[in-house]
Amino acid sequence: MSGLIAVVPDTRPVMHEAFTGAVRDAGGEVAGTAGLADAQAMIWADPYAANLYPELIAAAPAVQWVQLPYAGIEPFVDHLDERLVWTCAKGVYADPVAEWVMAALLMGLRDFHVFAAADSWCAESGRNLLGARITVLGGGGITRSLLRLLEPWGCQVTVVRRTADPVAGAARTFALADVHQAVTGADAVVVALALTDETRHVVDAALLEAMGQRCWLVNAARGGHVDHDALGAALRSGVIAGAVLDVTDPEPLPNSSELWGLENCVITPHIGNTREMGLPLITNRVRENVGRWLAGEELLGLVDVALGY
Repeated sequence: MSGLIAVVPDTRPVMHEAFTGAVRDAGGEVAGTAGLADAQAMIWADPYAANLYPELIAAAPAVQWVQLPYAGIEPFVDHLDERLVWTCAKGVYADPVAEWVMAALLMGLRDFHVFAAADSWCAESGRNLLGARITVLGGGGITRSLLRLLEPWGCQVTVVRRTADPVAGAARTFALADVHQAVTGADAVVVALALTDETRHVVDAALLEAMGQRCWLVNAARGGHVDHDALGAALRSGVIAGAVLDVTDPEPLPNSSELWGLENCVITPHIGNTREMGLPLITNRVRENVGRWLAGEELLGLVDVALGY
């Protein structure tokens, strides 16, 4: 494969510099502005600048492969082109996000949110994560990492994915069509899905009802997976026990959202994977994929253009 690789755009200097160094470390040649027309690969260095893609790809007609910086590719879905090879950061951020999920599960089940807000000695409360029934929506990298972390706790884990093909480490696997059955009786439901038309608002009023009064919702995926109006109503009325959200819709969550005022809803500002945590991880992925590209080997994190993730 050609060693001439474009790192674009330059709107996020820290990522641009890191990716440029990764390309060179792997033996690639970085295409400057003048060389964009001859570049055969494109490393995208600003996840918030998808609007620049049409202009830049038009100036790079020889590009065959595009590497995206995040696991979620929603901003680029409208640009996906079957003539190109697309890769994203699938699996790159799985471990830190799974670690956040563990913290969220322990906080919710152990009622840490109650004790953290107290200004006097409280009545005791809380449940074990040990042996708990956990349902995870999604069968990707975050789920695989979470299954490893949950193993010492002896949890009964159910996984829901596009098909019911078994997932190693899970006690049960359901297809997404059977999600209501999969969440019934769970102590916690973890959302770790890709966001597609099929999964948008998968957590709606009916699913929250199926989860039950003892169940915690933990969303580590995308805010669009959850109907926030339905969630607010469920939290107020005790349909579910509580929610821990690292992602919201919209994001940042407006100060006017009722979710801020609910004591059984804990919101963190998308810290499952912070920029400080994530930059070395995605830089390593870029370095490895550039090396694979130059060697003609299969790339990591391939995007299924038809499925959109």
